Parts: sequence; C-alpha cells; structure tokens
Amino acid sequence: MALSNTTIGTLLASLDGTIVLISLPAIFRGIQINPLTSFQYLLWLLFGYSVVTSTLLVTFGRISDMFGRVKLYNLGFAIFTVGTLLAYFTPSTGDLGAMELITFRIIQGIGGAFLFANGAAIIVDAFPENERGQALGINMVSLLAGSLIGLIMGGVLATYNWRYIFLVAAPIGIFGTAWSYLRLEERGKINRNQKLDLWGNVTFGAGLILLLVGMTYGVMPYGTSPMGWGSPWVLGSLALGGALLVAFPFIEMRVESPMFRLELFRMRVFSAANFAGLLSAIGRGGVQIMLVILLQGIWLPLHGYSYQSTPFW
Repeated sequence: MALSNTTIGTLLASLDGTIVLISLPAIFRGIQINPLTSFQYLLWLLFGYSVVTSTLLVTFGRISDMFGRVKLYNLGFAIFTVGTLLAYFTPSTGDLGAMELITFRIIQGIGGAFLFANGAAIIVDAFPENERGQALGINMVSLLAGSLIGLIMGGVLATYNWRYIFLVAAPIGIFGTAWSYLRLEERGKINRNQKLDLWGNVTFGAGLILLLVGMTYGVMPYGTSPMGWGSPWVLGSLALGGALLVAFPFIEMRVESPMFRLELFRMRVFSAANFAGLLSAIGRGGVQIMLVILLQGIWLPLHGYSYQSTPFW
C-alpha cells in the first residue's frame, strides 16, 4: 500500500515537471502571448515549479518529521491536485493569463515538494531493511518514468489543446489524494521537539530565487543591448543570490537544528551519490532545454515543420 501510493505520487509530480516543457508553444498560443517578447514568462513557466520544489523540499521534510509524514504527504497530494485543476481552468489571456498560470504552477510545486519530501520516507518507515532498497528502486523508476511520460504526453496533448496537459493529471491527483487519505497509515516516529532552521531556509530560498531572477532578466534586452547582463539589477541580483548561497553552509554550521547536516558530506558514499545525482540532473535538464529552445522553437520550423506540429515531433 505504501509503495503503490507513493509511486503514484512520485510519478505524478515528476510527470508534471516535464509535461509543460514540451508544450510551451501551445500554451503561449492558447493564452495569446508571444514568448519571444515575453521571455520572463517563458523562463518562469519552465523553472518556477522546480525552484519552488527544490527550495521547500528539505524544509517540508523537517516539518513532516515534526507533525507526521503521512499527514503532510496527503496534504501535498491535495495541494498538487488543486494547483492542477486551477491551471486547467486558467481564466485569463495575455500577461494576466501568464501570471495566473505561473501562480498555479507554483501551487503545484508546493504540493510536489510535500510529495517528494515524504514519499521515500514513508517507504523507509513501511519496509524492513532487507526489502527497503528494492522498494526505493521501484519508486525511483517512477520518478524517471514520469519525466519521460511527461515529455511524450505533453507533445501529443499539445497538438489538441494546451489545457489537456493539466487535465490529464487531475483524475490521477483526485484518486491519489482520496486513496492516500483513506489507506495510508503513519508508521514513522513523530518528533515535535525539533526546531525549524529559519535562517538557513531564508538564506537558501532567497539565494536560489535571486539567482533565477538575475538569470531571467539577464537574457532579456536592457537599454540598447540585446542582453541584460550589464543591468545593475541583474548584477545585484546575481551577486546577492550568490553571496547568500555562499553564506548558507557557514550558517548551517552554527545553528542549533540545521536545514542541511553538512557532516553527512564527510561520508564518501553520501557525497558521491549526491554528486552523481547532480550531474545526472544537469545532463537531463540541459537536453530538455535544448529540446524546447533549439529543436522545437528553431530547428524544426526552419526545416518545414509547422509550429503546431513541433511539440509532437
């Protein structure tokens, strides 16, 4: 029961992280926005979900240890489903429609953070040690499968209607929410005596967001320049974001209940596994950006494919 439910949750959260990626031309046509003149919306639709999820992941893990993993996993399923339905029903077009869709994606990202933070922990609580590795492996397959299915499904559904890419996840989300509330049981140890690392959370979250904002406006025109890397706002945002992330590990070494336990990185296996995971994510993310920006937006149209058909190809 724990494995099947968390596998659905992981599959759904990873699927929705990539299904938008391949559907962006259809989405912008649907809300009547030109992505070339509204590049900030393009980047926030691409990265908003991931930034929110990665920023909140460890924090939600700590909160779940304090109040119950199953309880907050269920809450995450519900929040994710609400965000999916809101995205499907996006009422406006133009700049307002883009802002609404970005907001709904952020709501999805909050729900996804709860799902990712607690899925593996629920499996660890439910399975004995000799079966735990296999269960976590199956759950990881659903994460990778969701990323692949999202790309394919987004390409197919975008040829019909951009709203379908959100509608397809809604029934799964409703079913998963109901099933997790009805059937999942809390097996983990709840420790309400833990404290939140306020300074670490603020530093980490603000640093990531400032870096993203700086990069977003750095690739947009500034004054007479086609790019904005000379903008004082861009330079200040990048510098402050970088400084906060540099300060983050020093803060973590001094607070009582750190967000990251840095001493874990003294374990070679732990450090190597995380570094390998980082390289894998960079590789996958780079290819996905190339698919959208280069292949779908430039190469295929220049070689005789209509914009309407490029998501499918």
